[in-house]
Amino acid sequence: MTVISRLATSLGRRDEVPNQDLAIEIAANADDKAVAELVENLSHRSKDVRHDCMKVLYEIGERNPSLIASYADQFAALLDSKDNRMQWGAMTALNTIVHENPEIAFAAIPQLAAVAGKGSVITRDNFVAILIKLSGIPAYADQALSLLNEQMLSCPSNQLPMYAENALPVIGGVQKATFVKTLTSRLGDFEKESKRKRVEKVLKRLG
Repeated sequence: MTVISRLATSLGRRDEVPNQDLAIEIAANADDKAVAELVENLSHRSKDVRHDCMKVLYEIGERNPSLIASYADQFAALLDSKDNRMQWGAMTALNTIVHENPEIAFAAIPQLAAVAGKGSVITRDNFVAILIKLSGIPAYADQALSLLNEQMLSCPSNQLPMYAENALPVIGGVQKATFVKTLTSRLGDFEKESKRKRVEKVLKRLG
């Protein structure tokens, strides 16, 4: 039985359980051949097959990122896809392998930023997550932190508390004052007091 025959769409299923189960199995077995088959079919004529392959790949990446890290170029190439699902799926996949292949994630930042600027909440969430991971790598920290601060200035207020909390471990040194200023400037943006309090808690921890 091929990997493609086990995808949700091949089984006539509308849920994601077969794709998730397949990803768990491939990740646990470190099945390189299965990964290669999935990547090859990211250009399948069937949109549903393409989508399922991408879903399985980023689910694998969450569990065993080294298995898909060598395909970073292929994911980066899909950032320009006109298919929104493939576009944010590629960004999600890249997010899982930043630590395995940071140079490609960093090189793709202009594309990532463009996609995040016009994409869905999921797309922006993954872009910010990528920036946070790159901010923790000394070679990329300065530029990534600057871009991360820009995201916190412009992102929807609903997302800001999560971004600020997730970024806390990488904010330090000379950049700390910049983030304090940014977060303080946005304290009046929240409709829900609970979200404002989350940002205030981050500010307190930043000192």
